[in-house]
Amino acid sequence: MMKNKYSRRSFIKGLLSFSFGSLLLAASGYTYARYFEPTMLDVKKIELIHPKIPKAFKGFKIVQFSDTHLSKFFTLKQLETIVNKINNLKPDLILFTGDLMDEPNNYTQINKIVPVLTNLKAPFGKYAVYGNHDHGGYGTDIYKNVIEMSGFTLLVNEVTNITMNDGSKIAISGIDDLMLGKPSYEGTLGALNADMFNILLAHEPDAALETKKYNVDLQLSGHSHGGQIQLPFYGPVITPPYATHYFEGMYEVDSMKLYVNRGLGTTRLPFRFLSTPELTLFTLS
Repeated sequence: MMKNKYSRRSFIKGLLSFSFGSLLLAASGYTYARYFEPTMLDVKKIELIHPKIPKAFKGFKIVQFSDTHLSKFFTLKQLETIVNKINNLKPDLILFTGDLMDEPNNYTQINKIVPVLTNLKAPFGKYAVYGNHDHGGYGTDIYKNVIEMSGFTLLVNEVTNITMNDGSKIAISGIDDLMLGKPSYEGTLGALNADMFNILLAHEPDAALETKKYNVDLQLSGHSHGGQIQLPFYGPVITPPYATHYFEGMYEVDSMKLYVNRGLGTTRLPFRFLSTPELTLFTLS
């Protein structure tokens, strides 16, 4: 009888210890995913080697940032920190792949964004495209005004060239958002010069399923947030529409390279787990 009494007591004690440990682990995981990882920053440095890159562009530095989702969860103060980080990388060119504000029509500090983004410096310019949140909530004109007043060129189904003193060029193109915009693949990419190194900005990475058919050498995208929440040995718990094939990092899509940036902010839920916010520095070679 005494043995059974102690066995039951040990079992209950063990069960309570396990339950407390599980709660502690869950609380720790919540705290990390809510307050720690979203404030971290991973600066990815990638050397891009391609035979079509002109010699004059050797060492040319491009910084991509994406998906800031300005809100109470990603503040202007955080954006100021990111701007300083980007400037410290001394980029020649800055590219933004969409989703500036989480809800443009509800964001109350729109007039304070321009002075922050204006501080971004790059001698060969700053370019941007629409993301789905930039169009959403009647934000189309709001985003356009903010991004252009900040010194960015907004590419909406357009192509432009970056030219060196010796006349050599690379092309930067941008298509409208796939979800809420009007992307024109043929109209934008159909006339790309096959002899030039062509970079495409497309907010949603799964655009690559179509853009790979054109003379695009590198597509830069965001949108996925790397899934925002990943599980070990499983990957993203969920990815948004048009980020189901490609969600993070570098891919080879036929003869085209695709890079998917994990973005900086969060949406829907203010959590990140195993999907650290990212800046990407590309150096051409």
